[in-house]
Amino acid sequence: MAQSLLRYRRVIEIVGDTLKVGVPEAAGGAAAVRLGDLATVRGVDGTQSLAQTINIDDTAVTLQIFSGTKGISTGASATFLGHPMQVPYSENILGRVMDGSGRTIDGGPELSDEPKAVIGGPSVNPVERTVPARMIRTDVPMIDVFNCLVESQKIPIFSVSGEPYNPFLARIGIQADADVVVFAGLGLIFDDYYLFRQAFEDAGVFARTVMFVNQASDPLVERLMVPDMALAVAEKFAVEEGRRVLVLMTDMTAFADAMKEVGISQERVPSNRGYMGDLYSQLARRYEKACNFAKGGSVTILTVTTMPGDDVTHPVPDNTGYITEGQFYLHDGVIDPFGSLSRLKQNVIGKVTREDHGQIMNTMIRFYSESREAAQKQTMAFELSDYDHQLLRFGDLFRGRFMDINVSLPLEEALDLCWQTLAECFQPGQLLMRQALVDKYFPGDAPKVADAAPAAQ
Repeated sequence: MAQSLLRYRRVIEIVGDTLKVGVPEAAGGAAAVRLGDLATVRGVDGTQSLAQTINIDDTAVTLQIFSGTKGISTGASATFLGHPMQVPYSENILGRVMDGSGRTIDGGPELSDEPKAVIGGPSVNPVERTVPARMIRTDVPMIDVFNCLVESQKIPIFSVSGEPYNPFLARIGIQADADVVVFAGLGLIFDDYYLFRQAFEDAGVFARTVMFVNQASDPLVERLMVPDMALAVAEKFAVEEGRRVLVLMTDMTAFADAMKEVGISQERVPSNRGYMGDLYSQLARRYEKACNFAKGGSVTILTVTTMPGDDVTHPVPDNTGYITEGQFYLHDGVIDPFGSLSRLKQNVIGKVTREDHGQIMNTMIRFYSESREAAQKQTMAFELSDYDHQLLRFGDLFRGRFMDINVSLPLEEALDLCWQTLAECFQPGQLLMRQALVDKYFPGDAPKVADAAPAAQ
């Protein structure tokens, strides 16, 4: 530790927001500094800046300065603190807002005396994990009914600029039946930051929420710290307190762009579209923190990943799709039932939810798919059958009652509304469902529908 607190003055070069300093070897040939260690950089005018070790090349150590290198000359010095980045962790951080360096920005008391948690640790040993088997209810029908969010799942919302993905993410954080919500904002403009904070406060859930926010005007390197800080806190709450934690992060594309800029400043060779070759592993390190702990709670990760140009083959959504367990597609203000997928929903549908859940989900999607085909026939001026008219009516009801992201319904009410919608458009014999379920759940007071034969398969 004494070695780590020495001040080093041999500044080799300053490039972008990075500073390279010469550090002699420690006794026995061991490295005097470890990758990820924090340091304070002191300028000739006495100002101090926090930095992190991002590269070690023999005795040359590269530091990424959080606040940038403006005003720092080769006469600066670096003092290594001997530990990686840490984040305050205790019950007192609930209801608080911190920036990308762990400082409070909500006007409340400082958290410097609170216990600290080291960020960026390894993912959980597989033997400490259990199979996901519990559902997180969000009261969003397109999620709860058709693509359940399961505890310990890691899943992104794929969207494009201009879509209401941030208000939607805030509503999920408010309505989800989680014990703790940890929010990570990456490169947010102030309006979006204010939207999340005000939404959590107005809904009365701020007391169970922790916010880590890097705004667009904040230092770029702090953007890289925010996910690790949020996940370290979430893991602590899950392991030590047994809490069910939901982590919300937006926008992971901004996080990946920050990694690209840092890589360019280090003169690393870029890969696909300028992103570094380790993009997949860097994203996976964060997403794999999602876990259902055998001896604790759970960490569930729901993120936003914007697709530049609505291009799903863009490196960020493309790599994300290989890591996560499905995705929600948000476009034109609705969750797309065909592009969305939850690979863990079979763990809970019909097991912890109602017996009719699986069949009603499949039937509703089948009829909506057929309604799209009927709408195409109508657009091309083909003659429509009575069954086509039934499908068109169903499609209109489905979009208005379920696909609108502003609709909020508990799961059981949403399932009942599915049966009601089917009853308003079809005869029981047209549903092609198990007769026992039809007899039990099909509304007896539903308006009569004229008999019509199903369309040819």
